[in-house]
Amino acid sequence: MNLFLFFERHPKAAVAFSGGVDSAYLLYAASQCKAEIKAYYVKTAFQPQFELDDAIRLVKELNIPMQVLTLDVLSSEAVVSNPADRCYHCKRIIFEEIQKAAEKDGFTTILDGTNASDDAGDRPGMRALRELSVLSPLRECGLTKDEIRQLSREAGLFTWDKPAYACLATRIPTGERISKEKLEATEEAEKFLFSLGFTDFRVRRMGDTAKIQVPSGQIPKVIENRETITKELKKYYSSVLLDLEVRA
Repeated sequence: MNLFLFFERHPKAAVAFSGGVDSAYLLYAASQCKAEIKAYYVKTAFQPQFELDDAIRLVKELNIPMQVLTLDVLSSEAVVSNPADRCYHCKRIIFEEIQKAAEKDGFTTILDGTNASDDAGDRPGMRALRELSVLSPLRECGLTKDEIRQLSREAGLFTWDKPAYACLATRIPTGERISKEKLEATEEAEKFLFSLGFTDFRVRRMGDTAKIQVPSGQIPKVIENRETITKELKKYYSSVLLDLEVRA
């Protein structure tokens, strides 16, 4: 199956839009296939502001309607207790919210940007999508992450080379309670590193310590900016470490 055939079969759909590479291309492809679509962005404490900013920019460029849904995921004990299947509980809450909003708008089909490179397996988030009958056209059509980036580049989408960005909750170890303060500390720390030109990195939490993970080529830049980084991040953490087991 290809995307044109998919949208012939599903000419009207709601799209769960994160602002990332995959869901951005999905919106573009749907618009090119003349499908009747609407994007739904769910704003929670787990998403940094730049993701919403990118989402707004993209739908404006594509002239696609989007609704921003604000959701308090921290009100769910199943989420804040941060079990191994936290992503399942979070995804269920988010997609149930999208379904409610979409149904009010007359949409019965919900799409997401899962691609063929994503390992379905028993991942908790994937289980939630299956239970809620969410369709993943990029995956169904066999499009991998690399192919989506290339197609996005050819389409002129600014998201084509956007680094993968997992939600802020992934920086907190499984089993450690999630709080608004911890999430805000993570967002501020990573925003600062972005401002220094770092890419594809993470600031993970170890107790009250920040552990910086960067690609190997950016380690010298961390060392060069050590004092500045330490001073800034110690506004939010008691100490700052550099992980020598670098991000691939």
